[in-house]
Amino acid sequence: MTNEQAQATLAKLIGCEYTEAVKAQIAELTGRARVVGPNDISTMELDESRIHVIAGGNGVITGFRFG
Repeated sequence: MTNEQAQATLAKLIGCEYTEAVKAQIAELTGRARVVGPNDISTMELDESRIHVIAGGNGVITGFRFG
């Protein structure tokens, strides 16, 4: 699945509260093992298969970033 396809697949999760269950759902929907939550620590290495979940201060998902 390309990043564009993953973005389209994950669009329905924007506006949902981020939880560990949602993290697992993102991995399942996209087939990607590296999902980084808004409060997770990650390396600076470039990995196009990694998905970063962007959430506001209230924990609600506002978008996704890849790399």
